[in-house]
Amino acid sequence: MLSIKTFSVPGREEVTAPNQAIFDSLKKNVGFVPNLYAYFAKNDTALRDYLALQNRKSTLTAKEREIINLVTSQINGCRYCQSAHTVLGKLAGFTEEQVLEIRHGRATFDAKYDALARFVASVVETKGKATEGAKDAFFAAGYSEANLIDVVIAIGDKIISNYIHNLTELEIDFPLADPL
Repeated sequence: MLSIKTFSVPGREEVTAPNQAIFDSLKKNVGFVPNLYAYFAKNDTALRDYLALQNRKSTLTAKEREIINLVTSQINGCRYCQSAHTVLGKLAGFTEEQVLEIRHGRATFDAKYDALARFVASVVETKGKATEGAKDAFFAAGYSEANLIDVVIAIGDKIISNYIHNLTELEIDFPLADPL
């Protein structure tokens, strides 16, 4: 017999003091604690560790990181991250049309971003065995091996949150992204 587990975010009384300090900072800086971050707080160290990974210094720009987040979340079918990064992508300067195109794994409005989006799609779809064409185009667009490392770290970051949401199906607390 199958059992159905309902996943929820922890209540305030369930949150450790270090996680509550992170919640307070998120409320101050973002205005709320996203449900996905709140779920990470069910573990004493996961939220801090995840935010450290997410906020690490990178050779990539904010727009390039949003391309990675949007492409990866689309391929992994994570509605939560598609929705969150649609908002964040627009805040980074992409238009609604550009965000939708990026979610399709391309960015024809900018040659360098297009090479990145196609490279990320190839990496995620092939579990790291990107096509030679995608790798060649990535490097030809001006990206370096240091950038490649940061792309893979950013993909890993996004896969973590995609999988957590896909497993839990927590309530999406961002405006829902349009389905493709």
